[in-house]
Amino acid sequence: MTEQPQPAEYRIEDLAHLSGATVRTIRAYQDRGLLPRPERRGRANVYGDAHLARLRQIAGLLDRGYTLASIKELLQAWDAGLDLGGVLGLVTEIDGPWTDEEPARLSRAELSAAFGGASDETAIAEAVELGVLERVPGRDDAFLVPSPQELAVAADLHAAGVPLLAISRHLREVRGQIEQIAARFLDFTTEHIFQPYLDHPPTGAEAAEAATLVRRLRPMAQQTVDAELARAMRTLATQYLRHHLSDARPAKASGPLGTEAGTPQGVAGAAAEPAAGPAEAVAGTTGDPVGVPRPRTPAALPAAVQPVSAPRPATDPTAAFETVTLPADTVRAVRALVGPEHTAAFLAAAAEREVHARTMDALAAGGSGPAPAGTPAGTTAHQDDSPAPEEGDRDRPAVP
Repeated sequence: MTEQPQPAEYRIEDLAHLSGATVRTIRAYQDRGLLPRPERRGRANVYGDAHLARLRQIAGLLDRGYTLASIKELLQAWDAGLDLGGVLGLVTEIDGPWTDEEPARLSRAELSAAFGGASDETAIAEAVELGVLERVPGRDDAFLVPSPQELAVAADLHAAGVPLLAISRHLREVRGQIEQIAARFLDFTTEHIFQPYLDHPPTGAEAAEAATLVRRLRPMAQQTVDAELARAMRTLATQYLRHHLSDARPAKASGPLGTEAGTPQGVAGAAAEPAAGPAEAVAGTTGDPVGVPRPRTPAALPAAVQPVSAPRPATDPTAAFETVTLPADTVRAVRALVGPEHTAAFLAAAAEREVHARTMDALAAGGSGPAPAGTPAGTTAHQDDSPAPEEGDRDRPAVP
């Protein structure tokens, strides 16, 4: 009868020598659950061929770029009897690159030249922390660049005048928003595509099928973001340009009825008392006064006064701008309160509320008051037989 060979037994030092791992690494793998515990023989720990095979599996997966956390999951799937090949294929697709961009390597001199000769160690440390740059082990004069495109964008922004640390702060903010988009895309695809593969340990065939789906869907996330970013930039850039050009537009000479010369009459965009000088009412689209005071001579305004324009709603086919000159301090205060994008709308609403308030006060006092916005010419909300007010009293509500 042929005797069966005795299974091999190793001390931890022998196992380290055969596997190429250190004794400290073997013990760390045991603590993390990657390696089974050894058999206890008296005061000694005994390892076998299964431990050696597992150490070689771990080393091979590390060489392929897997993290210890993903290796642990793979080995648990293997221990559960699943096809490790199929699972490895799925993990390879997920862990693989999600872009065709190739990393680059730059010397410190090349990096400095890309940013106009500047050498800012604080900015370099920020870039390393963000992963825009990676230090090359043992080299102080070289960096690995995972995304040359991202670094090129930073260089262009710096050349346009943006400080390096401002670029870093902007990247942190954008990265957080992009991670939210990525999480939403993963939730969406998991719910509608991958849930049947994830509600139970997948077989080898299921894992391979899921890997194929990942390969097909991988570019969709970037294509969706690219298309939506282009749409948003096209829309918002136009709005930003109009807004800032409107703010920078100088006041023009007054035309008839207090409107800007050459500017179509429209709904008053904002209201405030002028810094100095006489005022007159601005005509609305119906010809009725809307009670918005403005100086008669905007060219003589002090530097502390600036115009604010507000468009009519986009649904109005006769959309136009009416410019009303306001103190700069007033505009700045409103911007700080509601934000630049809502400044004109806020001031317009404030003016309209003031007009209605004055009308209600006049009606309650028994006078006719100014006609509410939108009242047709020739009609009033209330009529009585009181004599017409004198010229200097037209802007004051009636007093009983």
